[in-house]
Amino acid sequence: MFFRALFVMAGVMAGAVAGAALGSSAAQAGPTLDAVKARGTLKCGTLGTVPGFAAPDSAGRLKGMDADFCRAVAAAVLGDANKVTFVSTTVQTRFATLQSGEIDVLFANNTWTMSRDTTLGLLFAPPTYYDGQGVMVTAASGLKSLKEMDGAAVCVTPGSSSELNITDWFRTNKMSFRPVVIENNDAARAAFFAGRCDAFTGDQSYLASIRSQAAKPGDYVILPEIISKSPLAPVVRQGDDQWLNIVKWVVYATIIAEERDLTQANVASRADDPNPEVKRLLGGTPGLSKGLGLADDWVKNVIAQVGNYGEIFERNIGPKTPLALPRGMNKLSRDGGLQFAPLFI
Repeated sequence: MFFRALFVMAGVMAGAVAGAALGSSAAQAGPTLDAVKARGTLKCGTLGTVPGFAAPDSAGRLKGMDADFCRAVAAAVLGDANKVTFVSTTVQTRFATLQSGEIDVLFANNTWTMSRDTTLGLLFAPPTYYDGQGVMVTAASGLKSLKEMDGAAVCVTPGSSSELNITDWFRTNKMSFRPVVIENNDAARAAFFAGRCDAFTGDQSYLASIRSQAAKPGDYVILPEIISKSPLAPVVRQGDDQWLNIVKWVVYATIIAEERDLTQANVASRADDPNPEVKRLLGGTPGLSKGLGLADDWVKNVIAQVGNYGEIFERNIGPKTPLALPRGMNKLSRDGGLQFAPLFI
């Protein structure tokens, strides 16, 4: 009886703490959500020139994984995935554009690092793509490994983590290279294709994107070495916990939806699904998302209008796209990957 009483008391206390936490989070709502709602559109920063992540199609519509996650946030907050104003940034300007308040959230192939997380006044949400830095060369070079490239000329963009990582790799391996520093992504890509450097370095997904833009993609090879970790994640400004939570849970919701086999095609018919988590995702627990400041059906809007994580991945960068990237580390955790989300409860 004594132990039973302890368990009951613990449950009561936990419930009280949870209730207090919910009330606290709702009371400390930040300004970004209100600003987005008042404006009627989400201002989302992207690089805008990276096929597979964010680049215009033939009709001028921005397509790609980053663009779709921008739309997912808009669907969650405004109920309409099309209520997005895309703001083009560069590797050099993307963080300043967010710091200045010109945009609400940044989806721009941002590698999550300690210094960026602690010195810029910004915060990273969960990674939407786990990547690693690599090197691309011409197939005609015959190169099979980065260790064959002592003294090579390598195109890099200033202000990127790639520049530091490649320098560290060559120094660690007691090799040298000649950096060819190009001011922006488009110019660096053009310089590599024009033969101004022996190699181009960047995240492997970015290299695949660049290769897909070549006149003959088969003329270029991405070497097998991965020289650094590159978790690519959305970024928001510090000081607005509610907005950070919204962006976090939009990413998590797409992952959980894939775990629960919720898709664009079937989400409308799953409202009476017997699975408790599916019911919660689709708004079956009124008030559950009160701390986010969102409507009960926000996840349904995200999945119906944009899709789950797997759908976003496959249509933009998966094996059937020009980038032809495998899921790899970006498989769900149940399938041996790193994509994992907390409980929606």
